[in-house]
Amino acid sequence: MIEEMRLRDLGVIAEATLPIGPGFTAITGETGAGKTMVVTGLGLLLGQRADSGAVRSGARQASVDGVWVVDDDGPVAERVREAGGEVEPLGDGRAELLVGRSISSEGRGRASVGGRAAPAGVLGDLAEHLVVVHGQSDQLRLTSAAAQREALDRFGGAPVDAARATYRDAFDRWRHLDSELRSLVDDRAGRAREAEELRATIAEIEQAAPVAGEDAELAVRAERLANAEDLRAAAATAHATLSGDGEQPDVTILLAEARRALERVDDPVLTDAAQQVADLGYRATDVAATLAGYLADLDEAGPHELAAVEERRAVLGGLVRAHGTLEAAIELLTSGSARLMELDDDGERVERLENERASAASVLDDAAAALTAARTEAARRLSEAVTAELHDLAMPDARVEVSVTPGAASVTGRDDVAILLAPHTGAPLRPVARGASGGELSRVMLAIEVVIAATDPVPTFVFDEVDAGIGGAAAIEVGRRLARLARSSQVIAVTHLAQVAAFATNHLSVVKAGDGSVTASDVRRLDGDAREAEMARLLSGMPDSDAALTHARELLRLGDETD
Repeated sequence: MIEEMRLRDLGVIAEATLPIGPGFTAITGETGAGKTMVVTGLGLLLGQRADSGAVRSGARQASVDGVWVVDDDGPVAERVREAGGEVEPLGDGRAELLVGRSISSEGRGRASVGGRAAPAGVLGDLAEHLVVVHGQSDQLRLTSAAAQREALDRFGGAPVDAARATYRDAFDRWRHLDSELRSLVDDRAGRAREAEELRATIAEIEQAAPVAGEDAELAVRAERLANAEDLRAAAATAHATLSGDGEQPDVTILLAEARRALERVDDPVLTDAAQQVADLGYRATDVAATLAGYLADLDEAGPHELAAVEERRAVLGGLVRAHGTLEAAIELLTSGSARLMELDDDGERVERLENERASAASVLDDAAAALTAARTEAARRLSEAVTAELHDLAMPDARVEVSVTPGAASVTGRDDVAILLAPHTGAPLRPVARGASGGELSRVMLAIEVVIAATDPVPTFVFDEVDAGIGGAAAIEVGRRLARLARSSQVIAVTHLAQVAAFATNHLSVVKAGDGSVTASDVRRLDGDAREAEMARLLSGMPDSDAALTHARELLRLGDETD
């Protein structure tokens, strides 16, 4: 429920504060005074698209702020907290929520939710749980098949919700299988080409039989073989120095003699030196053995081995060029083999998917039938209830029938829903889009909302000139029905009819100043004589007419007497 709304530089409104609160609030005023800007401002708070043309002429930006009362643990408070905002607990499970929206004359906009900046989309998320807005464009929207189906589903409540959820799951399953099967069948030639190419690639890799890290090892080996003579000379010189050449004693013999000389004396320092010399002897022996093996390897490797290494490197280089790295080529053996098995299984997959799709289609048929049955039962009850409401809305001979007929399958079901209206006795049932005048369409919309509110209550309803095209007794009944709706929901109605405003529990008047602007002092809560004068103005255009005032008092008494 919205407690208060503040508008600044919106349309013709320079500044205005609207105290709203619970019950039925009627907003009246002269033509051009800015009544519709109230609905525009509320739309901005609910995330509707901002239009820089709504900024008052000469102002830099327009702003709207609203104070809402919401459930402290409800979906609105939860969404606000997710967006980083806060709600202020009021006790009794209620909380206060501050929402704001601004738009500059250049078209830039900002939104705030619970004291924190937020995308306008968050306001749209909140709107689903806060308000249903009906303007004249929404009356036209009621003529669309989608809107009529939505109205029926709202009225249907839990049985329709459950059937629709089951159908949606079944439809999603069937659609997924159908899409996968169509893709598989339509791209069979392409998949065959992919399999052929993949099979050739795998064969090439298997023939090469690469080993991880092999290319790096071969690079080192090739470098060694390419410089074999230089390597042999260096290794041979070092080996001769360590092991001797037959004419001079080798290093190990000299080290052994040095160690024995040190061991003949008893001195701790020389004993330690003897141990170090012994270690050097061991290491020299190891190095000499390593060099001997290295020289033997070089002697065995000839030009033919270098050619073989380079040939192997060329094979591996081809794999690297094709796949980026040798490791990627090796990985392809595993992943490519799995993909090849999948591609080679196309025939069996098609058969399997066809069976699964057929099974899913059977489940979908059952779900669609259940949804149709639930909607048909809800349509019968909605038809009776709306017809009864229209009788009380000065359409005593009207008859409404909500038709549910087979339609094209979609995510919403297989039903075409149409609201048919026979406005008077003898008139055929025709789609409400073609069979209703503007005033009749307004009353049909109101009747539907009153009926649906009994099963699917909405915190706040906003009606922008729902009384367009009607008057007299019909207008009185519209006012009476808005008052009835206000028993379970907050109702805000912008109206130009005294017969409707008479039933309001809160009457606000937007008064245009002499220069055409609207300021804070020009939005007034009306009571007593001031309300009677406004009602008289609505009736006759003359707020001080005795006859109009008398009629106004009669209407106000009628509104007070309504339960």
